[in-house]
Amino acid sequence: MRFVKADWDPEVPGFRLDAHAYLAELPRLRPALPPGARSFATDPGHYDIGAAIRCVKDLELTGVHLATDKSGELVLDFAPNRFKHDTGLRISYSRVTHFSIDYEHAIDWMKVDTVLLDEILPEEGGGCVHEIALTDGSITVRCEDLQAVWTDAN
Repeated sequence: MRFVKADWDPEVPGFRLDAHAYLAELPRLRPALPPGARSFATDPGHYDIGAAIRCVKDLELTGVHLATDKSGELVLDFAPNRFKHDTGLRISYSRVTHFSIDYEHAIDWMKVDTVLLDEILPEEGGGCVHEIALTDGSITVRCEDLQAVWTDAN
């Protein structure tokens, strides 16, 4: 990620998380983001780590659904962390041109990958790139736009 920091600190041990540089840059980036990405990135609770409402931190990755018909559709499902969230999150991506999951760490004591933080940047010529830092890796999606919907945990 270019502005958001989500790095492992072996001295703690734990993650150092910092979205301040991204939040400072977001007013400049905002007009270039597609409408759905803009709405999600600028939601007031998105980076409020202490809040349970609409903060992505600690959501658990539960599903990756790729279209097989070359439509470019992708859906990522995230369950609520039972200690923090009341709702889960579903992100639907349109006209995906790139999707990858890269595993970088070896945290074998966690049963699921959870979200540390994310960052959405505009792409030159339209669209956006969404990067999601996970406890054990990262997700990168390049797409035309995305829709993020908070879903009932039941």
